[in-house]
Amino acid sequence: MAYSAGSEQFPTAIKLLVAGGFGVGKTTFVGAVSEIDPMRTEEVITEASIGTDDLAGVGDKTTTTVAMDFGRITLDDGYILYLFGTPGQERFWFMWDEMSNGALGAVVLADTRRLQDCFSAIDFFESRGTAFVVAVNEFENSHRYSNDEVRSALDLKPNVPVVTCDARDTRSTMYVLVTLIQHLLSAA
Repeated sequence: MAYSAGSEQFPTAIKLLVAGGFGVGKTTFVGAVSEIDPMRTEEVITEASIGTDDLAGVGDKTTTTVAMDFGRITLDDGYILYLFGTPGQERFWFMWDEMSNGALGAVVLADTRRLQDCFSAIDFFESRGTAFVVAVNEFENSHRYSNDEVRSALDLKPNVPVVTCDARDTRSTMYVLVTLIQHLLSAA
């Protein structure tokens, strides 16, 4: 049935991106918080990636996102969050421009074992004026740094929130998204 005056309104869609370096946990983050089975475009890492993708520090990772991850969270009858996880490898960054169209904000996932891998995502969102938060995904056996130490290492502006999270945990990922929404509202 087509929309007509007096019928129920469609909910407002809020598009958010989850970005960061290769192997930082973007697919896991989207999957942990999505109310639907997330759409994933993961493929097995093959020998073709040797010399192209830096596999150092990503443990026993066997798959990689080649296009995007997609998840959804219904906030209420009026608002739905759509989460788009970006691919982390440099060879797929060309998709970020298209994916960022219409996005209200972003989560930049960081891994302190490979902190330099999130610089490109931070630069990308800063250059476009897209509000973002940095979420440090605390992997087991990785060194723990204070949020101020991470802020300094990434040379973040004072207004950019930095939080820690466990991308496997629904409550933790939801906390990151709440922090992003609060940041977006405070900037409005």
